[in-house]
Amino acid sequence: MYRYEIRLSGAGGQGMITAGIILAEAALHENNINVTQTQSYGPESRGGASRAEVVLSPDIIDYPKVTKPNILVALTQKAFEKYNYDIKEDGIIIVDEGINTEGFDTKARIYSLPILKTAEDKVGKKLTANMVVLGIINKFIKEIRSDSVEKGISSKFPKKLVDMNIKAFEIGEQLSKNLK
Repeated sequence: MYRYEIRLSGAGGQGMITAGIILAEAALHENNINVTQTQSYGPESRGGASRAEVVLSPDIIDYPKVTKPNILVALTQKAFEKYNYDIKEDGIIIVDEGINTEGFDTKARIYSLPILKTAEDKVGKKLTANMVVLGIINKFIKEIRSDSVEKGISSKFPKKLVDMNIKAFEIGEQLSKNLK
């Protein structure tokens, strides 16, 4: 039986809240998945801390917020330092390659990946890093099909931006192919 508690964190403007909303919407396209999505961000719309949380479960979700994430994504050093404290022992932490995780004592698996660089170099827009993240974490969430995420992307973005964001999602899936 699965229950995913996912925390997506970074700075305002990196799209972690949008990614959380799309992930939650993708879950709605699947059968027998209950989902909640919450978000928090600092008073600054750009540059301040932001976080989105998504809970996925086949059971009724009695509390909508993440209490102990089994998947944590951090796109900034500040986000990693703020949110790494309560990850489950068998959890997964995904960070951008520029984040220093040394000295962090955990039994969780840490994956350091070139998320921001990949978005900029392969998609041409650093702002698509959030969709790269969705592609990466979708590897670990077997209950949500890629086409459900793509439907979520299609419903969230204007038509002229859909293809670019789906491309970023697919690149994220490729980036995660060799992760265990």
